Amino acid sequence: MIFYDPDSGQITLDGTEIKNLQLKWFRKQMGLVSQEPILFNDTIRANIAYGKGGDATEAEIIAAAELANAHKFISSLQQGYDTVVGERGIQLSGGQKQRVAIARAIVKSPKILLLDEATSALDAESERVVQDALDRVRVDKTTIVVAHRLSTIKDADSIAVVEHGVIAEQGKHDTLINKGGIYASLVGLHTAHASS
Repeated sequence: MIFYDPDSGQITLDGTEIKNLQLKWFRKQMGLVSQEPILFNDTIRANIAYGKGGDATEAEIIAAAELANAHKFISSLQQGYDTVVGERGIQLSGGQKQRVAIARAIVKSPKILLLDEATSALDAESERVVQDALDRVRVDKTTIVVAHRLSTIKDADSIAVVEHGVIAEQGKHDTLINKGGIYASLVGLHTAHASS
């Protein structure tokens, strides 16, 4: 999203350094879903529409909510899309907030989707529903996933293991497992922790 310049090296998009891109244009290309989504004290409809600068049509809002696995729970609320979520989305569960945030990120049809620990604060059932939504919306998009949970990243086209701010390993899940390096040891720790 270009909040900071890298200390060294460069970040490129299609061969162009991102610092040479127009900031407004670049941010329009991106959708962000963070660990703790920021929802406004407004309706679900307005919170989703905000992803497109408030200019999303009703059809776009509903389509985004359906992709995000949110339409069903929204429709079951007494006020539906007109439900006011409260400050920081206090009226919604963690999984519901994440799904509204996913809908907001995808309503603008971003070319790049940044998922920053998007499922880390959820219980197992909410994580499953949110992960299913993320799997559906990642199709035909460049998706960057920052995660510690193996379930979130194991199906990625490319996994980069960052250690001390440097990419230590990169590849597909199976390749990195067979390599027996940092990623394999992290998976081993995760598997041992999950089975205990």
